[in-house]
Amino acid sequence: MSHLDKSRLIDLPKYHDPRGNLSVIESGQHVPFDIKRVYYLYDVPGGSSRAGHGHLELQQFFIAMSGSFDVIVDDGYNRKRVHLNRSYYGLYVPGMMWREVENFSSGGVCLVLASTHYDPSDYYFDYDEFVQAAHKHHPT
Repeated sequence: MSHLDKSRLIDLPKYHDPRGNLSVIESGQHVPFDIKRVYYLYDVPGGSSRAGHGHLELQQFFIAMSGSFDVIVDDGYNRKRVHLNRSYYGLYVPGMMWREVENFSSGGVCLVLASTHYDPSDYYFDYDEFVQAAHKHHPT
């Protein structure tokens, strides 16, 4: 399994009810990490991109709470695009992965669960620097 394959869709429990559906997310049970931070992206203008950076340790779980968007993940060797458009599944992204979020639909809301508190030293903003680090962490 390549490092890129560790980034995967995870189904969340979905409880049907005539009054509306309910989904649950629990640390270490539905996502493979303890949740330390939650944030969300909204009112993103059409055609705009978010993220565009890599992380050393941070693990994330992306969910389309409303509308849709694409998450592009890149392990420094390969990349894949995942379209998210339902609130009962999400995309798990492990550490040492570059990510971009784009193609937001009108009214799209991206919820992100994170494994660590904000730490500026965990970020890679330069793609070439990220690729060099990724090749050291995950040589072919």
